[in-house]
Amino acid sequence: MAETTFQIGERASFAKTVTESDVATFAGLIGDFNPIHVDAEYARKSRFGRRVAHGIFTAGLISAVLGNQLPGPGCIYLSQQIEFLAPVFIGDTITAVAEVSEWRADKRIVTLKTDCYNQDDEQVLTGKAVLLVDRAEG
Repeated sequence: MAETTFQIGERASFAKTVTESDVATFAGLIGDFNPIHVDAEYARKSRFGRRVAHGIFTAGLISAVLGNQLPGPGCIYLSQQIEFLAPVFIGDTITAVAEVSEWRADKRIVTLKTDCYNQDDEQVLTGKAVLLVDRAEG
């Protein structure tokens, strides 16, 4: 079996358009019914002028990249740092990008820069993820 390795700068991405159903389902799953997310009238009067998707929903798109692509199946989150830079609205298409910044083969720990961008290439989230990679490719 070949040993799993990662190269600094290696990248993967995942894109998703945020839907009304996504926001409603996510609110129900986690129990966050903040009216900025679920009440159009309330949100219309807010600084954003419309409903905002949950920040953690946006961050969850990073998990899709990490778990499915890079580092991929079998990886386990050790930590995730997140900074929210701009709101995400229903109808936005968000692209989550993960880029390898460090690989410790001895500990099987990979560190990745994690960023999300909207359809206008505006960065809406930045952060760093650290994962344990417990698999080998063969």
